[in-house]
This record gives sequence, C-alpha cells and structure tokens, in this order.
Amino acid sequence: MATAFSDPIWRRPQAASTFQSLPNGERVDLAIVGGGIMGLSTALHAARLGLSVQVLDAGEIGQGASGLNGGQVIPGLKYDPEWLLEHFGPERGEALVNFAASTADAVFELIRDENLAVPFVRSGWIQAAHTEAALKAATNRDRQWHARGADVRLLNAEETAARTGAQGYLGGWLDRRAGVIDPLAYTSELARVGTATGVRIAERQRVVRLANAAGVWRVSTENGLELQAKAVVLATNAYTDGLIPGLAQTIVPLHSFQIATAPLPSNLAATILPEGQAVSDSRRILVYYRKSADGRLVLGGRGRMALPTSAGDWAHLEHALVRLYPSLSGVPIEKRWFGRVAMTPDHLPHIHEPEKGLLAVVGCQGRGVGLMTALGERIAGYLQSGDARQLPFPVSPIRPIPFHAFRQVGVAATIAWYRLLDALER
Repeated sequence: MATAFSDPIWRRPQAASTFQSLPNGERVDLAIVGGGIMGLSTALHAARLGLSVQVLDAGEIGQGASGLNGGQVIPGLKYDPEWLLEHFGPERGEALVNFAASTADAVFELIRDENLAVPFVRSGWIQAAHTEAALKAATNRDRQWHARGADVRLLNAEETAARTGAQGYLGGWLDRRAGVIDPLAYTSELARVGTATGVRIAERQRVVRLANAAGVWRVSTENGLELQAKAVVLATNAYTDGLIPGLAQTIVPLHSFQIATAPLPSNLAATILPEGQAVSDSRRILVYYRKSADGRLVLGGRGRMALPTSAGDWAHLEHALVRLYPSLSGVPIEKRWFGRVAMTPDHLPHIHEPEKGLLAVVGCQGRGVGLMTALGERIAGYLQSGDARQLPFPVSPIRPIPFHAFRQVGVAATIAWYRLLDALER
C-alpha cells in the first residue's frame, strides 16, 4: 500500500535493519515471494516445522498493504455458514466454517504467544446497518453464528449509536471475536520473530523469473541473483504481476484510500468508539473506521481507480467522516494514504498450485489480517506434510477473468453507480 502526500502514521521499527541481503546461489526448502502477512506467517510456521525459508520482497517489509491496511481483525468470510455449507458441501463446508471462525483467534493468539509488540484492542467489530434490508441481513447472519456459539449479538439503533458515536445507523451486528491492531507493527513483528526463528528476509529483491528443473525451483531476481528452492509460495496478492502466467488476470486490483485525523481531543474521544470497536458499514461502497493507538480516528474506503494526484482525491472520505461525526468537522486530517486490494469474482480467497511445489494465494476480500495469518499456518503445514486436508479452501486452477483488460473500467462504472445509490438511501 503506497503512501501519498504525507508519511504514514506508523513507521517501521529500526530493528528491521537486521534483514539480510540475498546470498547468490542459496539453496532452501521454501522460497516465499512477498513479505506481507501471508508470506511472513507462512515463513514463520514453516520454519517452526523445520524448513529452511527465504522471503523475498520487491520493496520493504511493511511498505505494502499488510503494513498500512485498515487494521481490522475480522473473523469469517464474506459468506455466512449456511452458504458455505451449501456451496462446498457438508464436509468441506464445515471445515471451512470452522476455519473462518478461527482467523481472528490466530492473530491475537500469535500476539500473545510470541509476545509481539503490537498495540491492539479486542473488543469486537460492528457491522453497522444503514437500511432495513441491511438490518435484515444482519439478523440472518446473527442467527447463523449464534447457533454455532459465537460471541455475537444484534444491536438496535440506540446501542449502535452508543458504541460508535456515529449518526444514521438503524442498528448493527457486533462480533466480539474481532478487534483492531496496528497493522504496521504487526507486520514488522512477524518479520522480527520470523528472523529470530531462522527465516531469512531479503528486501528490494523483485523476483522476475521462476523455473522448475528436475523438481528444483530456480528463483531469479531483477538484481541478477538466484536461489534454489524445493517449493515456492507466491504471496503478492494485489501486487501480483506476470511471474505466474495468468495469475494477475484472476483478480481485479482496486485502490483503498484512508485518512487519519489529528489525535482526538479528550471530550470527542470519549464519545467516538468509546469501547474501541472496529466498524464497517453496510453501504455498497462501504467505509470502515477505528481508533488508532495514538488516539486518531482512521477511516477508509474505496478510492479512484487511477493513482491519486492531489489531496482532493480523499475528499469523499472526509465527507463521509463529517457525515458520521459532525463534531469532527474542525479536526484536521493529518494523514492520507492509499494502496491496492485484490478482488476475486466470487469474493473468496483462491489457492492455486499450477505446478508441483508452486503455490499462490490471492484474494483477501477485506479480511486479510486474520485470514492470511491463519492461512499461512495451513500453507506451511501442507508444504511440510503434503496433506491437502491442511488447506481450508480447495486448490483451484488459474482461470483468468474474461476481458480482464476491460474489467477495471466496468468496476469503476459500477463503483460510481453504487455511490449514487448509496447517496439516495441516506
């Protein structure tokens, strides 16, 4: 996730300077392309299983979406348990529901067990409903998860207003399994504990070629270096390029923009998200928000498809902020940034294995912190054991989206149309 016009709120700890350069000709069990949450979680768990691991990142650790995402740790998937059971069948569906329910636990247990220096609050996530239809959907979701013993509950309009401090919601759904973290601290700490476990991390090493010869992968970088690996995991998500033919055409990369206020005055901080929950609303083009560890309100949402050219490209988020919190109209916006997220046509993560020993994972669907943390452990287990039951999602073939070059144009038009519909529902 690239920054624009100002530095990010959180800077990477200086300890990251311990990352090593890539020794030419190195031989490892596992090479991981991409040093975000997915890549680093896989690396850590693979090293714990006894594999030698090399992570290569085209930029710097924490520079991408893993370091500057919305910081929301949300369990589950876009789809509810009944849909997953119907779509995947009782055995696979049940395993997938259980996995999805555990993803937030994976993050907070890792923070606890590894003693990670990561600011967090685990008081839940609110899906705030702005229409009766959204409230009905929340009621259905609550029924399904409540039947499974999840710590969830419906909120009426008054309870939603009290917990968010925001205006305009008819109610909401509270999932207490969720929480918020400082995403850059989390990514940096995953890298730190990974290196302490034996993972080697090389920054500014863009991988430009993968070649399989007699079961050994040759991984070449644009700097002219090469290593050999028994297996390779591509963990680049929305930053996927042509390294694996056709993979970039299976996703639509979108820009997610965020803003952060100055630290809130104490009188406002007491009434805005007083319990520290994360919030996402039910609009077609939703906004999401939380309070940061240093007392700012951080709000994000879909941005323009093209790269931003001025601070005005974040104006829609500033309008949303004041719509939700009129009392913040005089509080300055101190930070603005943006980056890429990956959308898959079916709104599910995809695991691909185009060749033996080559795995790729794409599609976070807004739940990347928990999902990719938990999935990294499963990928590591699969690589170490060869047991496909370790994978919560079935391995699927790479299927490029038809007319992919025109898909983003269509998505941009759809976003504009959805913004209009959302405005009419206010």
